[in-house]
Amino acid sequence: MSTEWQKLKLSSLGTFDRGKSKHRPRDAAHLYGGPYPFIQTGDVTAAGGRITSFRQTYSEAGLAQSKLWPAGTLCITIAANIAETALLTFPACFPDSVVGFTADETKADVRYIEYVFRAFRDAVKRRAYGSVQENINLEVLRDLEFPIPSLQVQKHIAEFLTHFDDRIALLRETNATLEAIAQALFKSWFVDFDPVHARARGEHPAGLPPEVAALFPDSFEESELGMVPRGWKVVSVGDVAEVVKGKSYSSKDLVDSHDTALVTLKSFERGGGFRLDGFKPYSGAYKPSQVVVPGDLIIAYTDVTQAAELIGKPAIVVGVENHQTLVASLDVGIVRPVEDNVSRQFLYGLFRTEPFQSHTFAHTSGTTVLHLAKDGVGSFEFACPPVELVKAFTEIADSLAERRQTNIDQMRTLATLRDTLLPRLISGQLRLSDAEAQLSETGLCQ
Repeated sequence: MSTEWQKLKLSSLGTFDRGKSKHRPRDAAHLYGGPYPFIQTGDVTAAGGRITSFRQTYSEAGLAQSKLWPAGTLCITIAANIAETALLTFPACFPDSVVGFTADETKADVRYIEYVFRAFRDAVKRRAYGSVQENINLEVLRDLEFPIPSLQVQKHIAEFLTHFDDRIALLRETNATLEAIAQALFKSWFVDFDPVHARARGEHPAGLPPEVAALFPDSFEESELGMVPRGWKVVSVGDVAEVVKGKSYSSKDLVDSHDTALVTLKSFERGGGFRLDGFKPYSGAYKPSQVVVPGDLIIAYTDVTQAAELIGKPAIVVGVENHQTLVASLDVGIVRPVEDNVSRQFLYGLFRTEPFQSHTFAHTSGTTVLHLAKDGVGSFEFACPPVELVKAFTEIADSLAERRQTNIDQMRTLATLRDTLLPRLISGQLRLSDAEAQLSETGLCQ
């Protein structure tokens, strides 16, 4: 280690304090719905190091029994997903399962401290092993010792590593935009029936080439779902697809490393979409029908989030590099078309619509853990368009998906390089100038 570096306790670089959520029950309705962002452990885990959005808020009553932390606070989870970290980019509250670290700005750059936690996360987690419910406390955090350089070097390293995270965040935002484009198109064509309305008025549907516009009828007809485009047959998801439930597994079959991994609830983004870090290496048996491959459509059948942010939400499986085989767990359903008149992309768009989400929520039971009924997916009815129209939509959706996959591949490359350089940089084993040269050779962050 360079002579510029010292091993210091984190307690000498700032202050730690637990979040607050005093009111019982914690889910009392009057605590929520106000102007104050409320961040939980799952939000920290999903943030990728920077908390830039929120899904839940506290009211004045919620704030009164909690605390508003300033932007720049380092959030550290101490229960559930232990030692996950992310920086607040706005003032927010959080519960006592999260610790807030406030850096002494004369001694530490909080961005650097966040990267230190990333590099030593496994070591911190080991401090929690052996307890009934694994967790860490403030004393453990205060006593942690990490290699710390001068404040100037901390800032330079943090700025260098932030280039990676900024680029990854931009690619993630681009993918969100591409997915929003596909979903907006699905809603326009198959929920709002905009092209049919246009043709019924004697107008050419905006933005559609003539050959696609001609695939839409110019009138509606009555159905059990109300008025639907003429000639579109009302069917259920069960008529056109099969749902295969995933594998019920034992904890003894979960291992540290394996070519096979389970796709679990952690593989779903809140609100839908596929996560690349939610896999559980698995050594047990499974059926061939429970294997999922890139492009497969999956749906969450259980949920432990208070706001039901996972139940009934779909995702398209993305290929991963560290596992040869992916197997759906019991919490996951695999939806496979059995008729040529629908595609996975079409069903994915269908599952993201408000009518489908309302339907699945109505078929959900449970309190602490939510469960989707066995027929909750298959019983949903919709107006099925002609196969030629489904193909036209699928071509567009597939093109957008290919662009998203290209961005995902680039995000992986960036994350791999960042995670390779990170431990060497913060231990002083790699000079910053050498790391910058390696990055320049890739051309990834230009």
